[in-house]
Amino acid sequence: MIPVDDPALVRFLEADGTFAPSPAAEPYRDAVESIGDADLETFYRDMAVIRAFDVQATNLQRQGQLALWPPSYGQEAAQVGSARAARAQDHIFPSYREHVVTKIRGVDPIDIIRVMRGLTHGGWDPTDPKNGNTHIYTLVLGSQTLHATGFGMGLVFDGRSGTGDADRDEAVIVYYGDGASSQGDVHEAMVFANSYRTPEVFFLQNNQWAISVPVSTQSRSPLYKRGEGYGMPSTLIDGNDVLASWAVTRTALDEARSGEGPQAIEAMTYRLGAHTTSDDPTKYRTSAEEESWRRRDPIARMKAFLVGRGASEAFFADVDAEAQALADDVRTRTNALGGLERDDIFAHVYSEQHPLIAEQRQWLADYEASFEGGAS
Repeated sequence: MIPVDDPALVRFLEADGTFAPSPAAEPYRDAVESIGDADLETFYRDMAVIRAFDVQATNLQRQGQLALWPPSYGQEAAQVGSARAARAQDHIFPSYREHVVTKIRGVDPIDIIRVMRGLTHGGWDPTDPKNGNTHIYTLVLGSQTLHATGFGMGLVFDGRSGTGDADRDEAVIVYYGDGASSQGDVHEAMVFANSYRTPEVFFLQNNQWAISVPVSTQSRSPLYKRGEGYGMPSTLIDGNDVLASWAVTRTALDEARSGEGPQAIEAMTYRLGAHTTSDDPTKYRTSAEEESWRRRDPIARMKAFLVGRGASEAFFADVDAEAQALADDVRTRTNALGGLERDDIFAHVYSEQHPLIAEQRQWLADYEASFEGGAS
């Protein structure tokens, strides 16, 4: 594991919620101290509500309602801070566990459920204004970095960034993990991003494990230094500190948007749950390791900070109620989704009728008819 006491690490909140900026955090201190109570409470609300959704979705998968679920449990601070740092005109390219990022931008959480239930390949329309320029989930590791870089190049070509108009200039932020950072797509994206000076932030969530492969096996040096190797400013943050995530991402997006080229951020966090619900993390990591990271829980940390500032019990009770309401709503709507008709999987393979598809459709029909009652 890369040590969380790296002197380059930007951190404002200690694990117990104490406000104690690290030396590397000082350049961002004024911005953080200017955040009002309402925004600080919004950060906490975002994290707590999405965790309730995440737990509910995991339960739904275990009960057979979803084919798969990728938990974001433990990574809420990195996601909330970065998403809240983006402007409305910015473009979001998620991987496949940025649940709270999509929610903050306006995507209905049930649209994520539909993807994981196998009802849609996309989930939502990125061009619909209600979805906040949020592009669809990408399950192919690292490919979203190429998509984001290509989009960023388009912004440069079209003169939609670097004009000096902060209210109109656009930027791109792309999310990926430590495992994806070893994919060639990510490195190709960084080459083109720096060559074309794209208005882009590469946001790496280092949750310490690429399924069962630890970061120490993936890289001999801190991952944020890879961005430096491609000529872009790179910053290491405590990914369990929502204030650090917000401050550093805000600055990086502002710089990218203004024409200073791509930026890189490594958020040091931890995946407290499984990689996906098909994974068993007890086979490759220890309970002692997990417990050490539970003591750095981003939600508990932010709650302690807010309590120290005088947040009321009524506020936390209201958040808990909202979280439960979302979880209940998602369960109800998931159970009402239904499934696909058998022939739907063959409908959009070719634009015209194809004999191979017809053969496969007939095979499936005959197979299902072979079961008692005529259904599998």
